Amino acid sequence: MKTLFAKSLFLILSLAFSNKILSQNKTNILGAWMMEQDNITHLLLFTSQHYSYSVYNIPEKKFIQTQGGTWTEANGSVNTKTEFSTTDKSMVGKTYSYPVKIESGHMLTNWSGQDKKWKQVDNGGGDLNATWRITGRDQKGTMNSIPPSARKTIKILTGTRFQWAAINTQTGDFFGTGGGTYTFKDGRYTETIEFFSRDSSRIGMQLSFDGKVEGKDWHHRGKSSKGDPIYEVWSKED
Repeated sequence: MKTLFAKSLFLILSLAFSNKILSQNKTNILGAWMMEQDNITHLLLFTSQHYSYSVYNIPEKKFIQTQGGTWTEANGSVNTKTEFSTTDKSMVGKTYSYPVKIESGHMLTNWSGQDKKWKQVDNGGGDLNATWRITGRDQKGTMNSIPPSARKTIKILTGTRFQWAAINTQTGDFFGTGGGTYTFKDGRYTETIEFFSRDSSRIGMQLSFDGKVEGKDWHHRGKSSKGDPIYEVWSKED
């Protein structure tokens, strides 16, 4: 049986009526999509291979839940494979299929018997639009590599939105997440935190880093939300 979270995601992405579904052009769904109800923000992010779905309340600085993984498009539906879930780790590794209708910059769905319209926040693009995995971290002047494993930290970035998640795709364990908006201009990466699962006091903080992309690696240097100096290397997963 699907969990309540899986059902809610299915309802969010399912159409009330649809003979018209997602076209064969995958770029229709790439980017960030948002829906707001009663101060609750629902956010969907899609890079070329990965997605995330997060729910949070900005005024109350409350993180509610998140889920994410990989996705493909086939036969007019978005097919997902779950890599992380804050509500039910038994979902990890399972696949689901959702029909979607894209129309005039909006995604039309049916949720709990009512038609819903998602606003397209951005359609991807930019040097950082991808899913990234941390592959190196400086410790006392030495860059230590972080080899691929089931336990990993990823960062999903569309054209204007980001979300990081620390996960274990083998056990289903979830260690933390955060996200919000970002800009990347003239070698300066700046993010504004809108949700943070570990510490709500970080919400609203703006952090800036020196950044550059070299091939498939993104070099990221500055200070963490705790104020600690960091120098990290992230590599493209997409």
